[in-house]
Amino acid sequence: MQPETVLKTWFGYDAFRPGQRDVVDTILSGRDCLAVLPTGAGKSLCFQIPALMQPGVTFVISPLISLMEDQVAHLQQKHIPAACLNSSMSKRTYNQTLQDVEAGVYKLMYLSPERLQNQWFIRFAQKNPPSFVVVDEAHCVSQWGHDFRPAYLQIPDFIKTLPKRPLYAAFTATATPCVRQDIITGLGMNDSAAIVRGFDRPNLFFSKKSVADKDRALLDALEKVKDRSGIVYCATHQNTEKVFRLLQRKGYAAARYHAGLTPGERNRTQADFICDRIKIVAATSAFGMGIDKENVSFVIHYNMPQSLEEYYQEAGRAGRNGEESYCLLLYSREDFAINEALARQQEKPERALALLASMWDYAQHEGCLRNYILRYFGEDVTGECGKCSYCKTKPFWQRFTNILRI
Repeated sequence: MQPETVLKTWFGYDAFRPGQRDVVDTILSGRDCLAVLPTGAGKSLCFQIPALMQPGVTFVISPLISLMEDQVAHLQQKHIPAACLNSSMSKRTYNQTLQDVEAGVYKLMYLSPERLQNQWFIRFAQKNPPSFVVVDEAHCVSQWGHDFRPAYLQIPDFIKTLPKRPLYAAFTATATPCVRQDIITGLGMNDSAAIVRGFDRPNLFFSKKSVADKDRALLDALEKVKDRSGIVYCATHQNTEKVFRLLQRKGYAAARYHAGLTPGERNRTQADFICDRIKIVAATSAFGMGIDKENVSFVIHYNMPQSLEEYYQEAGRAGRNGEESYCLLLYSREDFAINEALARQQEKPERALALLASMWDYAQHEGCLRNYILRYFGEDVTGECGKCSYCKTKPFWQRFTNILRI
């Protein structure tokens, strides 16, 4: 069966998006693969299609329970046999899921990286080895990534315990050249192919503002995107609650999402947002990863994130349908001070401080915002984008001077 047949039969698409077929072909050739595809480029399809074309089960290593559950639910809606193992499951459900894996019921099994360190599970995997292992959100393996997770560094040890080395691929949406090399080395990938699709998202308009009154700036921004769907990211639970109450007072159909809420409320918020019962979610960075919602028209950061990777990944949740979308960063010196204090508390503060420095440099940058981001991720760019707050508001004489320089 050809990949196009699987694409049409299971997912209903007539053709691959740019870059997808290259990734699929590389995996099916048996070569280790690192795929760096921007948010909205359809990276999940790039491993789900090879998984359906292989005998046996595919293990998908993923960092968040909510992300696993979202992807499994999405696959089950398409009648694709998928499941996940996580710590919230009852012992009975957990054991039944493993029995179903042993019986060949599932094609995709989602797991946390910590699960692969469990000796009982390792023995199970040795008796029921996967034909394909996928590392999703692979930037978590890099100490220079924005979401370092030590358990990701143990994945190669798990691979070595298997009776036969499976197909092996890693995926992420944001990785600088340094992080890409860290991923390849940290995951023990052999003769790997790195497939990097351009980071540019031409339909996203980037803007930034340093303001004393963030509430006023937020409400002014929301006036421009009335009746549209979007996310307001906040750095803390406290700020999330504050923004949520502000939106409610002003009559917006809004909800909140952070780790301090019950799983039931978080699930309701997620479902209501996907089904357009609410328009805006005030959330911490815990929200959004893996959520398949194409009509997000704006992403506003009420606080400055700790890294440019985190910012671009979250901003990239806007405009997945290709429509023009708005990304606004509200920042302050207080944001920097808070993030700096948090960075100094980490085990390796120099890494966190370096990431924060790049984020702050972007916030202070007097030039094309899109070009700054693209250069950060290793792309060569010339000229100006014409679709960011700097390019749109710069005086004509300044634009003319730059044109003469090119």
